Amino acid sequence: MHLSEVKCIRRPAPLTLLGSTLFEGDALTVLRCLPSESVRCVVTSPPYWGLRDYGIAEQIGHESTLQQFLNHLVAIFAEVKRVLTDDGTLWLNIGDSYTSGNRGYRAPDKKNPARAMSVRPDTPEGLKPKDLIGVPWRLAFALQADGWYLRSDLVWYKPNAMPESVKDRPARSHEYMFMLSKSEKYYYDWQTVREQTDGGGLRNRRSVWNVNTKPFAGAHFATFPPDLIRPCILASTEPKDYVLDPFFGSGTVGLVCQEVNRQYVGVELNPDYVTLALNRLQDKQGHVIRIVAA
Repeated sequence: MHLSEVKCIRRPAPLTLLGSTLFEGDALTVLRCLPSESVRCVVTSPPYWGLRDYGIAEQIGHESTLQQFLNHLVAIFAEVKRVLTDDGTLWLNIGDSYTSGNRGYRAPDKKNPARAMSVRPDTPEGLKPKDLIGVPWRLAFALQADGWYLRSDLVWYKPNAMPESVKDRPARSHEYMFMLSKSEKYYYDWQTVREQTDGGGLRNRRSVWNVNTKPFAGAHFATFPPDLIRPCILASTEPKDYVLDPFFGSGTVGLVCQEVNRQYVGVELNPDYVTLALNRLQDKQGHVIRIVAA
């Protein structure tokens, strides 16, 4: 190779966080611009693989193979780990799905029209039609292998879960949330998030959380319920700390941060959702920065 063919690609100079900020851009591109060890906590829910079409190019979840999807997220969360303080934690919600049986579409459900998809990935190698893929645990183990400490698996039980038109298995009414840390020792305020017992006392919060889904008018297909992410933020931060959501969506993480006196850093690729989040947050002092890949 001739020397003239070699190109040196340098990491951009890090931005300075000056209060709550919403970035419009690709998650990996924006994260590479954020300063190291600048956020105390990350609470996020990436797009699920092959389940939704958010109508934007290069969206996560539309990779042609499961391994590409996992690799994409592992790369993003490697940057998240750099941005996280050494005593910081990551709270990651991710949903599961079933193989498509190599069908290139998914028909609408009478009870859930949003499930319709015009494009679906092929069945992953080694799996069969109708197999539950196990995406959450595959991602959790991939992050663990990449250096994260996998500290807890949480079951988000949805008492008002969307009904499914299935007759050959139980209808799903839960998702997983994983608690991961950057280091062996980390900040966790267990007393602040204690839960009430039947007898009226308080105990350490347990690993099954009963939280109703809560739709938000005008939002995309799924939004975080504030009651799901509030304990994550309270347990992992102190007042004025920064909380990052690299898949900001309609901005629920920012909303909870405003309620509990934390600063938010949101990253969102879809400009429509950026507008939606801004209108929802009504943050006159927040910053909006648009970053595009070079």
